[in-house]
Order: sequence, then C-alpha cells, then structure tokens
Amino acid sequence: MKYLLLLLVVMGLVFLSGVRKGRAGTGSAPSPGEDARPRGQAAGAGAAMMVSCAECGTHLPESEAFPGRGGHFCSAEHRQRHEARQSHG
Repeated sequence: MKYLLLLLVVMGLVFLSGVRKGRAGTGSAPSPGEDARPRGQAAGAGAAMMVSCAECGTHLPESEAFPGRGGHFCSAEHRQRHEARQSHG
C-alpha cells in the first residue's frame, strides 16, 4: 500500500512539472515592451503575408497566390472564373 501511495505522489509531481513547462510558452498577450515572437526567431524569418482567395476563401501565402482583378486567388482557374463572373454582371 505504501508503494502505491509513493507511486501516486511521484506521478503527481511529474504531471505538475509537465503542466508548468507547458504553460511557460503559452502566456497571455505580451506586455508593451515584450516581443511576441518566440525566442531565437528573427523578425520576418519565415513570416509570410497570408491572403484569402476571392473565389473560395482559401487562405494561402501571398507569394503563392495568383493576383488578378478583384483580389488574390488560389489557382488560375478560380481567377478566370471570378473575372468572367465580374465582367458579365
């Protein structure tokens, strides 16, 4: 019985230490002088401007989008479909 109690205490300590480690990186909004980026990540490193397709609403990086009249598109087909519909009505 004492081994079961000891095992429960050890498991509880391991659980609590895991919870504390998990919460360390998920704080609330950064204070005014604090940087919101994770440590070691430079400004603009891997950051891409996201846009949504004007036809279907899919989000994609701006560098992969097809620009056209009426916005950005996820494919040439969606750009053509949207522009055809805009020119007819």
